[in-house]
Amino acid sequence: MNYRHAFHAGNFADCMKHALLVSLIHRLCAKDTPFRVLDTHAGIGVYDLTASEAERTGEWRRGIGRLLDITEGPLAAWLDLVRRAGFPPHFPGSPALVRMMLRPRDRLVLCELHEDDSAVLRTLFRGDPQTAVHKRDAWEAMTALTPFAEKRGLVLVDPPFEVDGEFERMAEAVSLLAHRFRAGVQAHWYPVKHRAPVRAFHTALGESGVRDILACELWLREPTDPQRLNGCGLVVVNPPWKFEDEARAILAALLERLSQGEPGQGFAVTRIAEE
Repeated sequence: MNYRHAFHAGNFADCMKHALLVSLIHRLCAKDTPFRVLDTHAGIGVYDLTASEAERTGEWRRGIGRLLDITEGPLAAWLDLVRRAGFPPHFPGSPALVRMMLRPRDRLVLCELHEDDSAVLRTLFRGDPQTAVHKRDAWEAMTALTPFAEKRGLVLVDPPFEVDGEFERMAEAVSLLAHRFRAGVQAHWYPVKHRAPVRAFHTALGESGVRDILACELWLREPTDPQRLNGCGLVVVNPPWKFEDEARAILAALLERLSQGEPGQGFAVTRIAEE
């Protein structure tokens, strides 16, 4: 409960997660039938990068601050939404990005357990008939709020990874959601500090019996320091058609702009489980 994303909004991990998220939502919009999105760790929705929290770390300057002149290519759709949301100084989190992309029959469900953040989120979406805000535990919500009535959609899972056992809990969530909502797309964000926990996580997913799992990763440096966020990943279950190729293009474009020239930087899109 101590984690506050306002200190980290707009950093390289946000850029990676949001660019891939926008690609996933675009793919869901390719079909006429309505869908729903469940964001299990929603935060406050929109962040003011002139606020003291963001200014104290300055992480956004090495993330979104390096990208805003881009108007073409694989990052353009996401960055257009960022500008439409009022950047600068306002930076849209995943709830705001998804909401901007919804069509009239689509729905958004947001969960945030932090008392203050959930109140801010509720105020942001007050009166919006397409968006529901819940102050509830993310892991409990996955059971309570799935499957979706629309029978298609996305579950975004983005925990702060501040307590032990988050990788194990996430692997369990992948299996749970695959059982409860077989057709649903899942997107699970995770940090890459050093390799051992990530390898164990991928192994657990590969042995889970869940099919069609993709891992997208970006590293700004060799992931050998467990005290530092060296990279991040997004595991996607049931990736939509063409997403795999789009993910590679997005990660390559991000690395080109966000690279600091450190040894071990790179990206990868790999199959953990085949269809």
